[in-house]
Order: sequence, then C-alpha cells, then structure tokens
Amino acid sequence: MEINDLTAAEERVWRAFPRGEAVDFRASPDDDPADGAGWGAERTVRARVLRALLLGGPRQDGETAALSLAGARITGRLDLQYATIDHPVRLRHCHFDEAPRCHAARLRELNLSESVLPGLVAHAVQVDGVIRLTRARCTGIVRLGGARIAGSLYLEGAEVAAPDAAEPVLQLNQAAVGADLWAPGLRTQGQTRLSGATVAGSVNLSEARLDNPGHAALEAETFTVDGDMLVRYAQVRGSTGLRGARIAGRLDLSYTALSHPGSSALRASSTTIGELWLRKGPPMEGALNLRRAQIDVLFLEPESAPGEVLLNHLSYTSLVPHEPAERRLPMLERDRDGYIPHAYEQLTAAYRRVGDDHAARLVQLAKQRRHRHTLPWYGRLWGLVQDVTVGYGFRPLRAAGWLLSLLALGSVVFALHHPRPLKAGEAPPFHPVFYTLDLLLPVISFGQDSAFAPRDGYQVLAYVLVLAGWILATTVIAGVTRTVSRQ
Repeated sequence: MEINDLTAAEERVWRAFPRGEAVDFRASPDDDPADGAGWGAERTVRARVLRALLLGGPRQDGETAALSLAGARITGRLDLQYATIDHPVRLRHCHFDEAPRCHAARLRELNLSESVLPGLVAHAVQVDGVIRLTRARCTGIVRLGGARIAGSLYLEGAEVAAPDAAEPVLQLNQAAVGADLWAPGLRTQGQTRLSGATVAGSVNLSEARLDNPGHAALEAETFTVDGDMLVRYAQVRGSTGLRGARIAGRLDLSYTALSHPGSSALRASSTTIGELWLRKGPPMEGALNLRRAQIDVLFLEPESAPGEVLLNHLSYTSLVPHEPAERRLPMLERDRDGYIPHAYEQLTAAYRRVGDDHAARLVQLAKQRRHRHTLPWYGRLWGLVQDVTVGYGFRPLRAAGWLLSLLALGSVVFALHHPRPLKAGEAPPFHPVFYTLDLLLPVISFGQDSAFAPRDGYQVLAYVLVLAGWILATTVIAGVTRTVSRQ
C-alpha cells in the first residue's frame, strides 16, 4: 500500500507505527466508542490499512514497531487469520464495524480494551504475551476456543451480549492460559464456555453477571485451574456446570447467587477441589450436585444449602464451620436420590475427625432411622423397637432406664402378689427383686423363676418381662457390635 493512498488519519497511524508511538483520536477521555458509527473521516481508519502495517509496514532502525491506536473507527474487517505478527496490537477505545478475525494467528500481544466490537474470531490463536479485553463491549460472539495464551487473559468489566445466538457467546473451550484468567465484573448474556480449558494461575469471576436463564450460563466441564477460582459476589442465572473439573486451590462462591430452578444450579459432580466455599450467599435456587466429588475442605453453611441436593459418593476431609448435627442433617434428608448411606458416613467421619463423638452418634442414629423407612413392615417394626429401647445402640443409657423401670414394676407387683411355688417343700424363700431379674436377664439365674409360677394376669406380666429382657439384650448386643465395627 502506498502512503499516497492514505487519508490524513491513516497517514498519522502509518507514520507512528515504525517508532511504536501511540495515536489517540479521542477529543476527550470520556468519548464513548459506542457512538463510533457517527465518527467522521478525521478519526476513521480502514482495517486493510492496519493489516498492511502489521504484515509489512515500515521499520525504523533502533525502534520497536507497534500498532497503538485509540479512539478510532475501524471500517471493514481486520483479517489477520493465519498471520504471524511480531508487533504488539493495541486498539483501545475503538469502534469496529466488523468483528476482527485472528483465527490461528500468532501474535505478540492483543489489546482491545474498552473497544466496541460486533464479536471476535480468534479461535486457535497463539499469543506470546497477553490478551486484553478490559471493559470491551461485544455485541456478538467472542471465539477464543483452543487459544494458547502465554500470559494472562483480561476480561475485567467486559460485556458480551448475544442472547439470540445458537452457540456460546464467550467461547474459551480447550483454551490454555499460562497465567491468570482475570474477569471480575464480566457481563455475559448467553452461555460462557470453559470446557476443557486450562489455567496455570487463578480465575477471578468475582462480581460477574452471567445471564442465560433456563440454560447453561457457565459450562466448564473438565476445566483445570492450578490456583484458585474466585466467584464472589457474582450472580449466575442459568446452570453452572463444573463436571469433572479440577481446581487445585479454592473454589470460592461466597456471597454469590446461583439460580436455575427445576434443575441443578451448581453441578460439580466428579470434581476434584482443594476447598469449596458456599457461604454468606442467598439460598441456591435449584439443586446442588456434588456426586462423586472429592473435596479437601468443604466450607458449607447450612443456610446456603438449597432445597435439593445430590451427594452420593461425595467425599471430603474437613467440613466447616463446625455446626451441631441437628443443623447438618436436614440437608441429607433433601437428597434427590433418597436415602444415601454414604452421605451419613461422610458426615459421621467429619465429626469424629474433630473429636465430636456426640454429633457423630446423632448422625448414625439419624441414618438408622432414615434406613428404617426403606424396609418392609416387619423390618420397620423391629427397627422401631430398637430405636425406642436403646436408640439403635447409640443410647445405651436408655436400656438401663428401661431395665430399671421394668425391674421396679415387676418387683412391686410380685412383692404384693407372690407367685405360687412349684414345689412347696423345696422352694427357696421368695425374693421379688431376684425373681424379676431372673425374668429380665436371660443369661443370669437366681433360681427364682424355676421355683415359682405366677397365675392369670401375673403370668402375662412375667411373659412380657421375659420378652422385654430378650429384646433389650438383643438390641444392646447389636448396637455394641455396630459401634465397635465402625471404630
């Protein structure tokens, strides 16, 4: 391209390029690029001029060439696909008439901060430095799938709105980011896809607003983060899918509102997470799916738990904050799959690790009661007897209370109404306490029950005491055996 073919604005950019100088067409720092369609020729640059500069523009010895432009209207399509660009590309506060195309290009740096674009086509792009879309506004799809970014990807305050698109509006699937994915305050209308992506640093989506009601708002299956993933003070309308993700540090959802009624608001099944924080936010609208997840520290406040959970084969090492078992158990009862023994065992183990044996026993008792409702009628009946008598072995003092009560009842009744001796001349002196103990304790004999036989209704009482003794003995033994086997 000859310099004589350039407009005055383009000639200014052309002359600044060899020295890496910035060109700023803005009349004031408050110029809004959204009004760029009305900007005149004095701040309009054709995309093909920029392409010519980047692919074969002039050089100057001792200077580093760079394209640094602000406040311009860029007409036509900036097409850099498959190109290798050795210069930084900084097009800030600009208005693009068409979506730039950088598919499979290799760039040193790409900075489109605070620009207005109808989209970005940059899948499989390779960037030796960083990509900056800080406070950029995109009215179409941003395609960065398969991108390889050696540095960070900056999306803080960016807006991507394409609510009628049939595909995700922000595509980062299979991308590899060598440092951080920095996107606090990100705004999207449509699906954000991170499936298969890897981030060597941390992810920051704090104060983000991800909006795709009734569908997936954030899809991040098999997403890998070597640091933390912060989603604090965010609002997500639509499902958040993290199935199979691996987050080495903390997944922090503190103060965040997740909403996907009728389905899973957060699906983190089969994930591996260092710490999962669900705290200080409003109750989740939709289900919490943690099936098969492996979590070192689960920070879950009871108030943040939704009305429906899926916890089968969830494993965690530590559960914080420490709460009474009565506040944790209702969540287990809301499992969509019904009675899940593993969930009770995990909660029991968490209490035992912190030395709260009382809470651990309460969880085991609740487990047995929940299990009872899954049994046939005869199993439920026997379970009810075990519960009432000794609390399935987790309340042994209750058995002692029953024994003392029955002993007192039998001793008083038989003291007032002595049973007749079977052999009058051979019977030992009658003792009502020892006689009642003979009836209640099947493995101990004081020689009373074999020498005396009550009549009529007192014989019925004797049978009741014998039966009660066997039930108490059996349930105590079963409870002790169950407790010992868990320790």
